[in-house]
Amino acid sequence: ESGSSDKNMRAPALFVILIGASALLIALSSSPATKLNSAISVSRRVQPLTRANPGTLCASRRAAMSAKAKMAADVTELIGNTPLVKLNRLPQAEGAVANVYAKLESMEPMSSVKDRIGRSMILEAEKAGKIVPGKTVLIEPTSGNTGIALAFIAAARGYKLILTMPESMSIERRMVLRALGADVVLTPKAKGMGGALAKANELTESTPDAFQLQQFANPDNPKAHYTTTGPEIANEIKADVFVSGVGTGGTITGTGQYLKEQNPDIYIVAVEPKESAVLSGGKPGPHPIQGIGAGFVPSILDTEIYDEVVQVSGPEAMEVSRKLSTEEGILCGISSGAAIKAAIDMAKKPEFAGKNIVAIVPSFGERYLTTALFENLRKEAYDMPTAE
Repeated sequence: ESGSSDKNMRAPALFVILIGASALLIALSSSPATKLNSAISVSRRVQPLTRANPGTLCASRRAAMSAKAKMAADVTELIGNTPLVKLNRLPQAEGAVANVYAKLESMEPMSSVKDRIGRSMILEAEKAGKIVPGKTVLIEPTSGNTGIALAFIAAARGYKLILTMPESMSIERRMVLRALGADVVLTPKAKGMGGALAKANELTESTPDAFQLQQFANPDNPKAHYTTTGPEIANEIKADVFVSGVGTGGTITGTGQYLKEQNPDIYIVAVEPKESAVLSGGKPGPHPIQGIGAGFVPSILDTEIYDEVVQVSGPEAMEVSRKLSTEEGILCGISSGAAIKAAIDMAKKPEFAGKNIVAIVPSFGERYLTTALFENLRKEAYDMPTAE
């Protein structure tokens, strides 16, 4: 009888609670905020997720963003799935008749496209039993960004890393490498990447348990782009033209091969420094476009994959890079300016009218603050007066 009495007493109370909750839900549903959220929800359901609607992320992109937002087991899982953004003011001012999109590799964990190959080369070497964390000493020549990619992955996985780098590379790169625990050996500016490569070979011979990943010859370099960068672009847009600077050749080789498989008619453009136009048959020489123009033709570069080589001078690359900052809000490096310069040149050609051009933006601009790219702004910043 006591249990029955308790149930009878609880029933009215439960009824009152349910009535109150219903009233609260009715009140909330009539609020302006709730109506607005409902309208947005309906709009999102109605709006088609297609390539024809450039203002809307396609379903595959949403899935990629959702996957990237999940908790990562370690920092290497954060690499990839970078955004593609349409450029507006700059192409329009230059008279472009095609659409120009930038693949923002500057939004990788360590702010460059080289994060992809750093992960690929280290993890694949581990799988093959060629290197062992805590034992193997990794050695690599770099212009900076590959070294930084290797440095943060080496730190996360327990490797000692020694990098050789031309002295002309920015002070930011040296500082970041040291901050990540890598040892840095500078080589003469006049010898370019060839000098850094020779020093890396020398160190590999003299260092116990040393292993050189050889980004210029390692097939896991283009493989990283064939399995990630290419599919990411193809899943988001039908690219009619693909533009990439050439350093090791991994980005244009791997990405280009994948995109050509999906669209045999795609037009692929390789970008190199005018001051060191080796791909065009010229002689190697010093230039200010860090990250591209190694001064030789890398063995992993598929020279059949691109349809045209465009030469961009250092001053031209820096001018476009600065305009990307002030006119598109994209702070990027010098080689990014070179790639976008070439992309806009393509976008002005009548044969590409209405077509989609995708260019790689390899790195973030903060890595170049002490270079010639921001020389005037640096002086301005130092001389900036203090308001009273």
